[in-house]
Amino acid sequence: MEFSEVIARRRSVRHFNPKLAVSDEDVNALLEAAVTAPTAGNIQPWRFVVVRGLPARERLAGALHQKWATGAPVTIVVCVDPRPCYARYNDRGERLYAIQDTAAAVQNILLAAVDRGLAACWVGAFDENAVRGALGITAPITPIAIVPVGHSAEAAGRPARRPLSEVTTWL
Repeated sequence: MEFSEVIARRRSVRHFNPKLAVSDEDVNALLEAAVTAPTAGNIQPWRFVVVRGLPARERLAGALHQKWATGAPVTIVVCVDPRPCYARYNDRGERLYAIQDTAAAVQNILLAAVDRGLAACWVGAFDENAVRGALGITAPITPIAIVPVGHSAEAAGRPARRPLSEVTTWL
């Protein structure tokens, strides 16, 4: 698939086909894509928790208050360790660069999923302490995004986007 087609096909999918699994090979490919993301000072502050088992998926969904997330056969919890970013770049590193790095990793996961015929959703609305508790993640490691991954069970249409003229300034 051409890269422009991968970008055009990416959708936030919340309904997954329960009969189709996601292989370890696919999960590893998504993680490999994640760690190729740009990172300030090559610090690579991301950490990943792969949630496969149903009990763990149910604990996570309970912490998210989003039951639909248990329908995905695998969920990747993208976390950050802010300490090395702070050590190198002080407050800006911790508050901004660490978040930018992990956000870039999440986008790579989403695009790699499309390329492999999978579907995913970037979930950012959650209580990080509840997620920590559900998965045993200890501070200062911080969950940044939850990415359920599977095979789509829905025909996700193209969402409306604002025209470039509304969001772009040319100087």
